[in-house]
Amino acid sequence: MGVLAKVKSAAAVGLEGAVVEVEVDISPGLPSFTIVGLPDKAVQEARERVRSAIRNSYYKFPNRRITVNLAPADLKKEGPAYDMAIAIGILISSEQLNADLSQSIFLGELSLDGKLRHTHGVLPMVALAKDRGISAVYVPQDDAKEASLIKGISIYPAESLAQLVAHLQDGAQIQEYQSRVDWCAQCCPDHTTFDLVYIKGQEHAKRALEIAASGRHNILMCGPPGSGKTMLARSLPSILPLLTMEEAIEVTKIYSVSGLLPHDTPIIVGRPFRSPHYTISHAGLVGGGQWPRPGEISLGHHGVLFLDEFPEFGHVTLESLRQPMEDRSVTVSRVHGSVTFPASFMLVGAMNPCPCGYYGDHFRECKCSHGEISRYHRRLSGPLLDRIDIFVDVPHVDYEKLTENKPSEGAEKVRARVRAAHEIQLARFRGTKLRCNADMTPKEVKEFCIVEPAGQSLLRTAMKQLHLTGRAFHRILKLSRTIADLEHSDTIRTHHMAEALQYRHKDMTWI
Repeated sequence: MGVLAKVKSAAAVGLEGAVVEVEVDISPGLPSFTIVGLPDKAVQEARERVRSAIRNSYYKFPNRRITVNLAPADLKKEGPAYDMAIAIGILISSEQLNADLSQSIFLGELSLDGKLRHTHGVLPMVALAKDRGISAVYVPQDDAKEASLIKGISIYPAESLAQLVAHLQDGAQIQEYQSRVDWCAQCCPDHTTFDLVYIKGQEHAKRALEIAASGRHNILMCGPPGSGKTMLARSLPSILPLLTMEEAIEVTKIYSVSGLLPHDTPIIVGRPFRSPHYTISHAGLVGGGQWPRPGEISLGHHGVLFLDEFPEFGHVTLESLRQPMEDRSVTVSRVHGSVTFPASFMLVGAMNPCPCGYYGDHFRECKCSHGEISRYHRRLSGPLLDRIDIFVDVPHVDYEKLTENKPSEGAEKVRARVRAAHEIQLARFRGTKLRCNADMTPKEVKEFCIVEPAGQSLLRTAMKQLHLTGRAFHRILKLSRTIADLEHSDTIRTHHMAEALQYRHKDMTWI
C-alpha cells in the first residue's frame, strides 16, 4: 500500500493563478487510474501521458488502484500543466521517490518519452507562487526565460522527468536558472515595414495620429479607398513609446495565457497591434468561450486595436466596446463564474464615407443614395462615437504629393516627441494607477487640465453650439492636455483648445 502524496501545481484563472494541490493515493484493488476534481478532457488524457512517461523514464508504474484528486475540487482544471505534478505524486506515493516538496510547485506537460514540453500560462502561475511564499518552481526548459521574469523565486528548468527525479533525489542535477533577458536588446523593435516616412501628404492626419499616440486617445479616420487610412494606422506602432517593465509583464501574461507568446520571446516590449477582421464574433473580440480566454481587446492591452471598415462590424460587437473603453477592463461571465481581463487599448478606426466609398470625393462620383449613406452611418451609435476623441478626414492624395521628392518626417522624430509627452504624463500620474491622459477621471481632469480664460470662453461657446455631452466635455479637456504636453506647456492655452475642438464631430455628417 502506497503513502498519500501531496504535490503542488497551479492553474491560470483569467490572468491570475490559483494553487492546485495534487493528491495521489495508491490502494489495493483492480488496476485503475482515476482523476477527479473537475478535470477537462486534456487533464483526463494525462493518465496515458503520465503512464508512458513514467515507464519510459525507467520507473515502475504501480499496477494498482490510483486515485488523483485535484484540489480545490470546485475549480475547473484545464490543460496539460498538471502532468509533471501527477507523475511526481505517483512516484512519491509508490515510494520510488522521497523528497520534501512543501515549498515547490511543478508545472509542465509530459510527452510519452518523459520529455517536458512548453506550457501556456506559466508567467501568472509563477507570479502566484511568489505571492504565496513558495520558494521553488519547476518548469519545462522551454519556459525558463518566461518564468524568470518574476524575481525573488528560484526557477528550475527540467528537460525530462528522469532528470527532475534525479534532481529531487540528490539535488545536484538541475542548476537554478538565472535570468538572461537583455532588456536593452529586447527594446529594439523593428518598424521598417510601416513608417510615416513612406506616407506622402496627409499632414493633418499625421498630426492627429501623433496626438492620439501621445495621450493614447481613440481616433477614427474617414476617407475614400486608397487614401492611406490603413497605412497610417499600421504606422502607428512605429511612433508609440515602448512598454514600461510593469506594462510589459501585464501584456506578456495575457499572451502567455492565450498561448500566443513566441518561444523565442520571453517578454513583449513593443506595444501590441491587433487588427481583427470585421467578421469576428462577439466572443472573439471581447473574450469568452467555455473556458474564458482573452479577446482581441485584451490582446491589445496597452497597445492598439485597429478596426478597419469600422461600420462593417456587427452592431452588437461594436456596442460591446463601449464599457471596456470606459472601464479599461472587461468581465466575461459564465455559469461557473466570472473572469476579468484588462482592456486598456487605444481604439483606431477606419471607415469610408459611404458604402461605395466616394461620397465627397472630388475625383469620383458617389453612386449611393441619401438613404444608403444615412443607414451606413447609423451603424455607428451616438454613445460609441461619443467615446472617440479624434475624428479626422483622410482625403484623396494628389499626384504631385505622391511624386514629390521632399522627404516626409520619419517615425524616429515623431516618436521622440511622443516619448517626451508620455514621460510628462508618467511623472504627472506617478503614485497612481493612471498612465496617460486618456485614463484621467473627472477628478484628475479638474486637477491637471487648467485652461487659460480665453480657452475657457472658447470651450463654453463650443459646448453651446455643438451641443456636446458631459463626456465629450471631459474628452476635449483630456485631448487639450495632450496637445499642451506636446508643447511642454503647463497650462492649456487657447490654440490647444482650438485644435482639440476641430477634431470633434458635429453630427453624423461630420465627413
